Amino acid sequence: MPGHPSTQDRSIRQELSAFLRGDQAHATLDAAVKEMPASLLDKKPARSPHNAWQMLEHIRIALHDLLEFCTNPKYEAPEWPAGYWPAEESPKSSSAWDHSVAAVHKDLKALDKLIQDPRTDLTAKIPWGDGQTILREILLAGDHTSYHLGQLVLLRKQLGAWKD
Repeated sequence: MPGHPSTQDRSIRQELSAFLRGDQAHATLDAAVKEMPASLLDKKPARSPHNAWQMLEHIRIALHDLLEFCTNPKYEAPEWPAGYWPAEESPKSSSAWDHSVAAVHKDLKALDKLIQDPRTDLTAKIPWGDGQTILREILLAGDHTSYHLGQLVLLRKQLGAWKD
């Protein structure tokens, strides 16, 4: 029946949402950031190019960029690669970490809403893109986020700030 999503369509959307949340084969955002000591946010383990603050901010910036690309017909990409990493090596305030985590949650929720909206054609080309689809961008968002959350967990282990 037109306008009513099939069981298969609902199942695909549910799996995409679960993948984006990271609650299956990899750490969730909440697990990766839980009880991160503020004193270690700007510390880099030996030979690490980034610290926890930079990693979280990179996740936030990139995720927001993907959301913007999916939803904003006037989208303009940040400069590559500088526009996808924070300018600062440490948070500007004691609450900046929490604000960044909240912003990632907000954008994950917005992407999930896009996934769950039956009017969203996951496979249609994004009109202002050059061949990308919402499905591709969701997969990219989940993959990119999980990759960097894994790096954040490893960084925390190297700093002695991870409880197994």
